[in-house]
Amino acid sequence: MKTLQVIPAICCGPDTPVLDSEDAERLATQFRALADPTRVGIVNRLAAAAEVCVCDLTAAFDLSQPTISHHLRILREAGLVEVTKRGTWSYYRLLPEAVEPLRLALGASS
Repeated sequence: MKTLQVIPAICCGPDTPVLDSEDAERLATQFRALADPTRVGIVNRLAAAAEVCVCDLTAAFDLSQPTISHHLRILREAGLVEVTKRGTWSYYRLLPEAVEPLRLALGASS
């Protein structure tokens, strides 16, 4: 009788932790928020600065203030950015602790 060696199936990388459903849902919400080129561009700008005034984002993307505010609201609701108000201006900053799980989900090391 011939014996065949069984090779175990590998479903994940050896160092890739399995996500629980709550973490997977949170990541999916954040990836959906990033599924727009303008929002990716906003996150890119925010990643390069401690904080950015919404007026600067409006000028950088040549979009109306309500349109930029709409994109920022989606990013804020996804937990990727936070806002600080100073007088009539709003300043946004990227939350590094929110971006790190996205990096890890894509296989980047810490």
